Formats: sequence, structure tokens, C-alpha cells
Amino acid sequence: MMENKSYFDGGLLQLIGWRILGFIVTFCTLGICYPWALCMVYGWETRHTVVNGHRLAFDGTALQLFGKWVIMLLLCIVTLGIYGFWVGIAMRKWKVAHTHFAD
Repeated sequence: MMENKSYFDGGLLQLIGWRILGFIVTFCTLGICYPWALCMVYGWETRHTVVNGHRLAFDGTALQLFGKWVIMLLLCIVTLGIYGFWVGIAMRKWKVAHTHFAD
């Protein structure tokens, strides 16, 4: 019987480094490059994730996310923040739509 394992092989220092880099980029660009920082961290997370023996890959780009990010930001402003409750779900849907098996 073949055993399929799922695991995450990323390290804490790598995660801290990617998040610090993402924060610096976001801070220095006044938030404009936040989608790029998210894609960078999502990519790292998926490259280090194995599900049932298959490594994951992430093919989303900052440009794809930027348009959605602007729309979500405008909806939050128009609804006085109420749409903010749905932003997390919208981001999760986008992330999952761009995640697949690498092999």
C-alpha cells in the first residue's frame, strides 16, 4: 500500500525574511505594491507545500491581483468598510484559483 504524505517544508527564518521583504516593499511604495508582496509570499508558501505527495505551485501574478485589489478597496470605501468582511474570502478564492499541482 502506497502512503501519500502531506507536509510543509518551509522554514521559519525563510517566512520571516519573505514577510519582512513584503512589508518593506509595501511600505516603500505606500501600499501600491501590496499585491506583489502577497503574490511573493503566496508563491513561497505553495512551493513549500506538498499534498498527497504532490508539490503545489502558484501561478497568480501581481498584475492580476492589482485590479481585484483596487476594486475591493473601492467597494470598502463605498460601503464604509462593510465589504471588508468579504475581502478575506475573495482573496482566498483568488489564491485557490491560481494554485495547482506542480507535477
